[in-house]
Amino acid sequence: MRYRLLAALLLVVALPGCSWFKSWGGDPKPGEPAELVEFEPTVGTDELWSLSVGDGTRRGTQQLRPVYRDGVLYVADYEGELTAVDAMSGNRIWRLKTELPFSGGPGLGASLVIVGTENGEVHAFTPETGTPVWIARVSSEILAAPTEADGIVVVRSIDGRVFGLDARNGRRVWVYDHSVPLLTLRGNANPLIRAGIVYLGYDSGEVVALRLDDGTLVWEQAVVTPEGRSELDRLADVDGQMAIVASDLLVSSFKNRVSSLAADSGRLLWFKDVSSATGVTVLRTHLATSDANGHVWLMDRRNGTTLWKQDALSNRDLTRPAIYGDYVVVGDYDGYLHWIDLETGHFVARDKLGGKGFNGAPLVIGDTLYVYTRKGKLIALRANAAL
Repeated sequence: MRYRLLAALLLVVALPGCSWFKSWGGDPKPGEPAELVEFEPTVGTDELWSLSVGDGTRRGTQQLRPVYRDGVLYVADYEGELTAVDAMSGNRIWRLKTELPFSGGPGLGASLVIVGTENGEVHAFTPETGTPVWIARVSSEILAAPTEADGIVVVRSIDGRVFGLDARNGRRVWVYDHSVPLLTLRGNANPLIRAGIVYLGYDSGEVVALRLDDGTLVWEQAVVTPEGRSELDRLADVDGQMAIVASDLLVSSFKNRVSSLAADSGRLLWFKDVSSATGVTVLRTHLATSDANGHVWLMDRRNGTTLWKQDALSNRDLTRPAIYGDYVVVGDYDGYLHWIDLETGHFVARDKLGGKGFNGAPLVIGDTLYVYTRKGKLIALRANAAL
């Protein structure tokens, strides 16, 4: 076993498109990033405001992304700073310095802001003032944002366990256990809750649906089968953002698979051989994703038909794309934000917003787009009239 793991470790540097592994915390070197192509911008963008909200993340090992509700953005950094920001003005509403090792979140409940830590703690705060409400402990580090519905807070830990906690006090209501492979990408898909069902992606290439009230398994579906001679070959993580539209559940796997499943049964509706660890963004009939090679895809979410593929950003460690009006917007490792025409797949604008890249996909609220850089800056932008 020792020699098999050592061989796999030596191969890590050859794996493109992934940045961190849960099993080792290693940092494989990607392929050479593509040089940025020159183009004539046809759309202008305005920076509305920017605000420093802490120190961001430490080498991208945490999954800390801003969330929005009722005109307020909530954002955390890896040193335990939790901040509420007025989304329109960029003014800080409150800031809490906890010195906790935040690693997953924030997530939102009906009356809670919830953040997970590296040492397996779940901390709940009031959204109005940041007052601590309760603390709970789960079995291991939390890399997915906790979420809440119908009085149950759902928390995913990296060892495969999922916990249902009472939103009033953090007490455990149920736990669901699922094995994980020896070697996995560092990250977990956020739990997705819809109509009393919790949907979860697993590192073995499976998606499961649980009852929210008691954690009972409703269905389990393999979207891809881990195959290959080495642990690296068998990487099949379903770690990226999932989406539900109507009765369809859209998911992606690192092992060459974007899939649509029937949300009520897990039945496979269609699949496409595209590898993505960042997940999918869906708006109406459009599905956007960035693959492991740094290519941006736009598909028809109803059948998986490719509408276009933009391959000029190879190996630039792309975020999951956002769909903003008539544009697909994606960030890269060097702090560039790329605006792509939704209809044609051509570049229309580019913004340089600082080095070290971004914490997750851009967040679109109405006509404003928000990004959170790994250096801890929260920035609001808006596209203006065509140039």
